Amino acid sequence: MNAYQTTLRATDADQGSLLARAGSRGSALILGSTFWGWAGPVLIMIFGGFLRFYRLSQPDAVVFDETYYVPDSNSILHHGVELQHFSYVNNLLVRGDPDILLRKYGQFQGEIVAHPPLGKIMMAVGQWTFGLTPFGWRFVVALIGTVSILMLARIVRRMTGSTMLGCIAGLLMALDGLELVLSRTAILDIFVMFWVLAAFGLLVVDRDRTIDRLGEAASAAGPQDLAGPKLGIRWLRVAAGVCLGAACASKWTGVYFLIAFAGLAIAWDMGARRAAGYPNWLGGGLRSDVKWLPATFLAIPAAVYTASWSGWFATSDGYDRNWAAQAGNHTPIWSTLDSWYQYNRWMLEFGLGLHSPQSYKSNPLGWLVLYRPISFYWCSGGAKGCTTMPKGQVAEVLAIGTPLLWWGGALALLFCLGWWLTGLVGDLVFNRVPRRDWRAGAALLGVAAGWLPWIWFYLHDNRTEFFYYAIAFEPFMVLAITLCLGLIIGPARAAPSRRALGAVGVGGYLLAVLLDLAYIYPILTAEVIPYSSWLARMWFRSTGGWDWI
Repeated sequence: MNAYQTTLRATDADQGSLLARAGSRGSALILGSTFWGWAGPVLIMIFGGFLRFYRLSQPDAVVFDETYYVPDSNSILHHGVELQHFSYVNNLLVRGDPDILLRKYGQFQGEIVAHPPLGKIMMAVGQWTFGLTPFGWRFVVALIGTVSILMLARIVRRMTGSTMLGCIAGLLMALDGLELVLSRTAILDIFVMFWVLAAFGLLVVDRDRTIDRLGEAASAAGPQDLAGPKLGIRWLRVAAGVCLGAACASKWTGVYFLIAFAGLAIAWDMGARRAAGYPNWLGGGLRSDVKWLPATFLAIPAAVYTASWSGWFATSDGYDRNWAAQAGNHTPIWSTLDSWYQYNRWMLEFGLGLHSPQSYKSNPLGWLVLYRPISFYWCSGGAKGCTTMPKGQVAEVLAIGTPLLWWGGALALLFCLGWWLTGLVGDLVFNRVPRRDWRAGAALLGVAAGWLPWIWFYLHDNRTEFFYYAIAFEPFMVLAITLCLGLIIGPARAAPSRRALGAVGVGGYLLAVLLDLAYIYPILTAEVIPYSSWLARMWFRSTGGWDWI
């Protein structure tokens, strides 16, 4: 018996799930072997990797916020901390000139930065390996985006018990335009998505193993503790805490997922104890599980976050490194921590108070329907900086999701919300063992953690926000789509004609998404195309506020 069958059998909640039945074994459409469980996702990852690494050095220019993160990561590589660079750094980077740092009175000056160092440290690995070239500074983001495809496929396979559905999830991520663009642009958001997804996968595996342990304890002979066994340190939870700390150390938006996943972990623990039949499941969860929360979801992430600043601590050149000393605080260690606190407080104030006018500013309420994507790069033949391109030709990097994928995701999330709420109401009304689908709930929570805070800041503070922030919750939207596609295929016990019809419908949708990506691929990767061809791909041009230009 494998782990997926154990998970499906372990709780009545899973037994009652439509998706669990759709993901059961016994159908030729579901590849259940261990070999295909790895081979399928790996093949999908290779396909996605080709899309991300092909012409990775194009455009041969500094794209969007690469103007900040590339020199910052290069400075970290050579000096351990972000240092100020010349105002014309883009020209130097394109030429591959490593002399990009500004000196005042012969001394380097610390660069003020708005985000923690870890993502830039990871980018520096690519520059160390391949040099200060577009391929070098984009290599790690492309690798991270590619590996994320494999991770999502394996996570969804575990959650559904279906290799086929796992491969569908990986394929959908591989075909997403937004994930593709952010895998080809050296900015930080892909790292947040990667570490969040890794933490989520570890929590899913921990959930399965916890269910197994509780089930074995409940079926053991002899007297039983009504609260269930103490589970002790759960190392997968520790690893998840490390990943969540890494997400926060890449960009502070990881904090939203840290809070959400802490609640998710406790909900899964309580549910597992209740499903195993322990009458005092609430007390058992409080005694054995909740007490570890401060360590797993606070102390460990904080330690990882602090460690990511080691270069700043170890040098004297970092921005505000000597703030406390200049303010009169010369106490060893405390002076350094005081400076660090002040720097981080400035970062928080900057992040919360960003109100600069931007033509690509986007209302997060419209993100799921691609209301306002953002152009990362634009070059028009004959224009300044594009003199080598023939007139009438253009090249663009437009950060936009694959339309049929994201519009389908909006519908899938609405369905999953209704599906989960219907199960919740039924559980409460009939006081039954929970039958609401935990997979749908997890997908909704992941999207909520990455989306709702931005809605609040936009409506409450009128903060400047951009569509590409949505990459953090994109894997959970893909999960929701995959769950719905699993229901369309139908349960394993359904008539062959029913499943064949469902498979045709799902296959048709996947083919449509593939063709959709192929159509917009040139404007995602800066391919040189005629202006008329570019304009044909701008489906919305200030249409009811929808604007892709």
